[in-house]
Amino acid sequence: MNFLRRSLVGLFLLSVTLGLLAVAGASFWGAVQERMNREAGSRPARERVAGVNVVLIEPGSAVPVMTAFGEVLSERTLDIRATVGGRIVELSGKFTEGGSVEAGEILARIDPVNAEAALENARTDLAEAEAELADAERALVLARDDQAAAERQAALRAQALTRQESLRERGVGSAAAVEEAQLAAASADQAVLSKRQAVASAQSRVDVGRNGVSRARIALSNAERNLDDHEIRASFTGTLADVAVVEGGLVASNELMASLIDPDALEVSFRLSTAQYARLLGDDGRLIPAAMQVRLDVSGLDLVAEGTLDRVSAAVGEGQTGRVIFADLSESAGFRPGDFVTVTIEEPALEGVAVVPATAVDAAGTVLVLNAEERLELAQVEVLRRQGNEVIIRAEGPAGSLAGAHIVAERSPLVGPGIRARALNLDREDATDAAQPTPEELVELSPERRARLIAFIEGNNRMPADAKERVLAQLSQDRVPASTVERIESRMGG
Repeated sequence: MNFLRRSLVGLFLLSVTLGLLAVAGASFWGAVQERMNREAGSRPARERVAGVNVVLIEPGSAVPVMTAFGEVLSERTLDIRATVGGRIVELSGKFTEGGSVEAGEILARIDPVNAEAALENARTDLAEAEAELADAERALVLARDDQAAAERQAALRAQALTRQESLRERGVGSAAAVEEAQLAAASADQAVLSKRQAVASAQSRVDVGRNGVSRARIALSNAERNLDDHEIRASFTGTLADVAVVEGGLVASNELMASLIDPDALEVSFRLSTAQYARLLGDDGRLIPAAMQVRLDVSGLDLVAEGTLDRVSAAVGEGQTGRVIFADLSESAGFRPGDFVTVTIEEPALEGVAVVPATAVDAAGTVLVLNAEERLELAQVEVLRRQGNEVIIRAEGPAGSLAGAHIVAERSPLVGPGIRARALNLDREDATDAAQPTPEELVELSPERRARLIAFIEGNNRMPADAKERVLAQLSQDRVPASTVERIESRMGG
């Protein structure tokens, strides 16, 4: 009986539990249906206001800067070649890779024994030719004197013939005497003719002697020049490169021994696109002598040189585009031929333009203008130049003027046309101050830190002397540029 009673109580409690769960589920479902069917109350929506930085457009002039990459070249490069073959018997101590030589200095001497013997033979030949000429000249003088004597004798014979003819006309002389006088006069004339032939032969001998002397002098000059060719001299002051000979070695005629480079006559060559080249042309269609700057990064420090544009290549080149420009460097301390440098060129100034951050202009050439109702409007601008983090746009022109307008300095997906915006930097005196670069920060160094930086610079053997002096001069000041200190400490590893 107890078992039956307990079973019935359990079934009763289970039924009550299930009933309560069903009532609770029905109540919950009814509440959900009522909530879903109830009209939701709407709150009044507020317009979102975006905070932006703006830039004031002020028309003015700007100098665009064109950037390119080029290579430093030498305007004076000479191949030093052996003019004659032979053994190198003497080599200058400066005839090494990177050796500095002066103009006219003897660099090498090739064995001159054969050339010296040839020179002595040429001198001997010249002496013999001069002696032969002198003998011929003396013979000519004697021949002329002999001719003069024969002519005088012929004149006497002619006078005798005239006298005999006169005597015969007066009946004093005889025909035989006249004939004898005529034969004597004819013989004298024949003797004069023979002497004239002798003089002509002597004159011809003198001419031959003079030609022999000329040939001997030419041979002597060639022998002297051949001897001089055994000495290799520097044509100008410069630095040697690609040295390929040693003392005692054999060289062939026209063999390349080294290259002589003038380190002070440097130029830089770089390639520009056709559009960039067109901007550097003057009204006459020629390349303008625009100012340019060459920069080389050496151990974290920049070597800078100034220059001007000089000329343009005559041809484009097969498979290439653009133009190759050459520029002269006014000062090239620290630079060497073959350096890969960065070239910046100042273009002619542009008027009626404004310089704005690159983030203010999108790829379609549009900007967002903040109007008087503090809403953003989309405006089309003419992009003239893109250089680094800045863009030069046309601020005023036939298409419209943006002078005095405020544009968004930094575009983002959160701002667009029609959105209400608030300028965050209008509380400053001038909104353009946000886009202007801040002056270089100067820091004060402790004596220990200054001494550590100076010791590192003085111990850096790879740094050029002029760059080292410039950096040491900066470190000796009371306040040192923070960028310089940062670069040096990054090289130090601390």
